[in-house]
Amino acid sequence: MHRTVTELADGRELIYYDSEPGRDRGAEDRRPLDRVESAPELRQDPATGDWVTIAAHRQSRTYHPPADACPLCPSRDGRQSEIPAADYEVAVFENRFPSLAGEAGRCEVVCFTPEHDAGFADLTPQRARLVLDAWTDRTAALSARPGVRQVYCFENRGAEIGVTLAHPHGQIYAFSTNTPRTAKHLAAAAAHRARTGRNLFEDVLAEARAATERVVLAGEHWTAFVPYAARWPYEVHLHPHRRVPDLTGLTEAERAEFPGLYLDLLRRFDRLFGTAAPTPYIAAWHQAPLVGGEELALHLELFTIRRSADKLKYTAGTEAGMDAFMNDIAPEAAARRLREAL
Repeated sequence: MHRTVTELADGRELIYYDSEPGRDRGAEDRRPLDRVESAPELRQDPATGDWVTIAAHRQSRTYHPPADACPLCPSRDGRQSEIPAADYEVAVFENRFPSLAGEAGRCEVVCFTPEHDAGFADLTPQRARLVLDAWTDRTAALSARPGVRQVYCFENRGAEIGVTLAHPHGQIYAFSTNTPRTAKHLAAAAAHRARTGRNLFEDVLAEARAATERVVLAGEHWTAFVPYAARWPYEVHLHPHRRVPDLTGLTEAERAEFPGLYLDLLRRFDRLFGTAAPTPYIAAWHQAPLVGGEELALHLELFTIRRSADKLKYTAGTEAGMDAFMNDIAPEAAARRLREAL
């Protein structure tokens, strides 16, 4: 992996990730952009203790532009985008409309490919590995920034999820607080350690691997399984067999195996419903916070809100109002369907 760091016209950082050195990354951003002025505010809900970000400036962010005006495609034929180069492999840049900035954290966009109509599932294993290397590199860099507590890499795919740019991309958030879900993980792991003397995530993985009816696929270093109490219609957790806190802790063997397994999972998701449209999903890397996360474990959670070819799972009254999830599909049945989606 070769990294080239440069700047956009408004001073935001742009990083090209290439599989080999020697690529010309000297193209300049010639857009007449003003410097980004955003001041997201963190407010804590006194009733729950959860932190909420108020980012009113995002109301004006780019929303479903036509393909010929996509800001994530390379700059071509006199049309300047967020990527000045005429081509790229993987590119990461500071979000122009960040939810987090300054002391509240930082938001970055990860462009997986220059191909506008592709998806992560269309990547080669080599390109998927380069994305993994970019995630890892940014995790290390952002973790070293003052005030950062946790780094979160994720992808939203599909208009049903709320994606406003169709180009295949993900995001990285550097939080200055622990997220509510991480706080739940920390509390559950501490209680499990106190009760059993063992690590929660090691036990969850061991139980899932033993309960083969919920395993979707497995390799030498990773296992993908549907969790026992899955919240979403089709939800898969992908764990390395060796517990590590974050992406920087993976070995070369673990990194080498990941792309093939992950691409297999994504392609199974796209075959689930027999529709021409790709399956909407969220792919979320859970990494331990920098302080107090010794009991947590790196893993990826992949899930879709689609429960059948023509039905979506909405977070309505019980889920949105009470955070009490109701799943219409048994985890064992979901795992079976994913195993059969060859």
